[in-house]
Amino acid sequence: MTGFLFELSFFLAAPVWLLMIFAPRWRGTERLTASPLTVLPILAVYLTLALPVLPELWTAVSSPDIDTFRDLTALANGAGAIWAQVIAWDLLLGQWMYREARRRGISPLVMGPLLILTILLSPIGLLIFLPLRAMKKPAPEASAAT
Repeated sequence: MTGFLFELSFFLAAPVWLLMIFAPRWRGTERLTASPLTVLPILAVYLTLALPVLPELWTAVSSPDIDTFRDLTALANGAGAIWAQVIAWDLLLGQWMYREARRRGISPLVMGPLLILTILLSPIGLLIFLPLRAMKKPAPEASAAT
């Protein structure tokens, strides 16, 4: 069951990522990505995995050190819970990047590969996106709407 939930966490996020990458100009994509609620199903998976290891999880976050964290990730539910948390936060980050790119007029041809990189290695995707974002002022129609 834990392996299934581990995989499910990504499959719950995948449709949003696919829309941002392959249908970036579709109105439905814009509406969907405007909501942080996209992560709720993933967070339900997180809770399902985290609750059985809550004492170990609490120890790892309340007194963080590498050995305690390693002990948590050695548990299937612990590793699965951390994975679901990463998937949820990466999705929120990707949604923000997508919306910022749209607001600033960054081409979907640039953002598609960058979002794929963000799925795989979110810190690197963010490090590339931030200077790109800084170079592009918000599009005139986007700043008029805010």
